[in-house]
Amino acid sequence: MAEIVRMPRLSDTMTEGTVAKWHKKVGDAISEGDLLAEIETDKATMEFESFQEGVLLHIGVEEASTAPVDCILAILGDKGEDVSAVIEADAAPVIEEKVEEPKQVEKDASVNVEPIETPKVSSPVVESFPSDVVSKSTSNGRVKASPLAKRLAKEKGVDISLISGSGEGGRVVKRDVDHYQSGVVRTGLTKERYSEEPVSQMRKTIARRLSESKFTAPHFYLSISVNMDNAILSRKAINAKLGHKISFNDIIVKASAMSLREHPTVNSSWRGDVIRRNEHVNVGVAVAVEEGLLVPVVRYTDTKTLSEISKEVKAFAQGAKEKKLQPNDWEGSTFTISNLGMFGIDEFTAIINTPDACILAVGGIQQVPVVKEGQIVPGNVMKLTLSCDHRVVDGASGAAFLQSLKAYIENPITMFV
Repeated sequence: MAEIVRMPRLSDTMTEGTVAKWHKKVGDAISEGDLLAEIETDKATMEFESFQEGVLLHIGVEEASTAPVDCILAILGDKGEDVSAVIEADAAPVIEEKVEEPKQVEKDASVNVEPIETPKVSSPVVESFPSDVVSKSTSNGRVKASPLAKRLAKEKGVDISLISGSGEGGRVVKRDVDHYQSGVVRTGLTKERYSEEPVSQMRKTIARRLSESKFTAPHFYLSISVNMDNAILSRKAINAKLGHKISFNDIIVKASAMSLREHPTVNSSWRGDVIRRNEHVNVGVAVAVEEGLLVPVVRYTDTKTLSEISKEVKAFAQGAKEKKLQPNDWEGSTFTISNLGMFGIDEFTAIINTPDACILAVGGIQQVPVVKEGQIVPGNVMKLTLSCDHRVVDGASGAAFLQSLKAYIENPITMFV
């Protein structure tokens, strides 16, 4: 008897999936556990295994096509079995993913160009523009120009015969005089160009979730500066002993987890009718990938060592780039960290990764003058900005969390006591 294999829901936010690759073809015998296809979700490309046995009689979604969750992905059954009645009874629309080259669109538009200073020359320099938009301004020795253009040229002391006109029939108009300076004639039109590309499943989800967060959760922001001198020395000593490198981000993840344990309000989430106070600490770490952003979760972060956190974050980052993460890798965060310091960003604000109540934005380490014992000396400072959902967290609670976080980062040894 024919059995329907439906498009699976591979993440809590998935509404449709794209078949990246089929590993079986119609007529192949399928055993339970066989790899059927690779499916692109809103978060990653995942392998999909069969839970049924039989012969693959029908493929409902071709490669590079997109279909909603629960539609017919494939049909398995006995060899030679007619499945037309099954397809008709459970027809589901398939959204074809059109694979097109980005369209080059051109649009004529007048562009105001600022004058450019150039050395004095004996004759005017005329920049090259399409011949259809640059015409001679003289006809039989007479200059074709509007009265306003002639008056402006006279006021500026410009020989109007040196100006090429862009008006009808090569007529010199006001803009031609305005664009003429120091022997340079700027005439004609340029062309605007742009390309369009389809929006990926991941980008659609990012747009929807962040829009919901920004326009639903009332955000407020708290910033603090952290002296990184001790953290720099501690990291150097730890790396020398471990034999593999931990990053400053690893230190921040560990310090955040310790601080969340002390400030459970920040480790909470808005659930509509209730506020959930999480007793566990799961820190999500934002990872940039080509298609957008993923937030894999380091679970029970407060119980793990720096070395364990470092190895786990590195593995997640590699898995994200290779599209090998599974849904349980990015679900269940209670707090999120986004670090743009490695890109030279001093400070920024981040949008909360709902349902979390807060997200920490981490800037880069800057060498700046600092005051120590009444003396101005060179120092290394990092800025942190906490975005808070005001439905859950108040200013005092957020500030107390940042003070604890600052203390841990400035004295890393206290995280091991």
